[in-house]
Amino acid sequence: MRKKLTASAACLAALAAGGSLAPAASAQAKEPPPPDRIVIDVLTVNGSGCQSGTAAVATASDNTAFTVTYSDYLARAGGDSDPTAFRKNCQINLRVHVPQGFTYAIAGADYRGFASLEPGASGMQRANYYHQGMSQTTPISHVIRGRYSDNWQFSDRTDVADLVYKPCGEDRNFNINTELRVSKGSSDPGKTSFMAFDSTDGSVNTVYHFHWKRCPGA
Repeated sequence: MRKKLTASAACLAALAAGGSLAPAASAQAKEPPPPDRIVIDVLTVNGSGCQSGTAAVATASDNTAFTVTYSDYLARAGGDSDPTAFRKNCQINLRVHVPQGFTYAIAGADYRGFASLEPGASGMQRANYYHQGMSQTTPISHVIRGRYSDNWQFSDRTDVADLVYKPCGEDRNFNINTELRVSKGSSDPGKTSFMAFDSTDGSVNTVYHFHWKRCPGA
């Protein structure tokens, strides 16, 4: 049985097969991206959801976003699941090389994956991100309740007035924290429920949208 999430799930748009990720809001694209190529170095990757070699980062060719792809990020509960498998997390530390005269904030993120949840079980996706040495964004959580077996997508957006930019002229790494959690709840304890940063059509899992700004005097 395949079930679509309804509009009552905040910030969620169920994907049709072959669907595409939602673009950043047009109101948040006032400054065009810098013309020079953006380079992102992955400094550290830690967590039970992203063992060594299972997470990759790539920059969009138009410098509007970057993507994080996971190949083994799955939380599960019930059945023969390991007792610790109900929660998986990942912390990624990035160095974003920004062209001179520009700085950036993250205007929003699209998280995508697949879930198979038995009746009575639930899955939660949670994330936040921040520049090194600056206040963390408030973690945002999204919940799916079983019975559910389909792709899922959650889109978080930040109002322009609330964007947090990397200080101009300073080297500040960018940190991403994500978490998946599955609760078997009242479901049949002999059946397995899971939630993953993965999708049936193999498309990109997570997209972070840049909001660019010119530095003073640039």
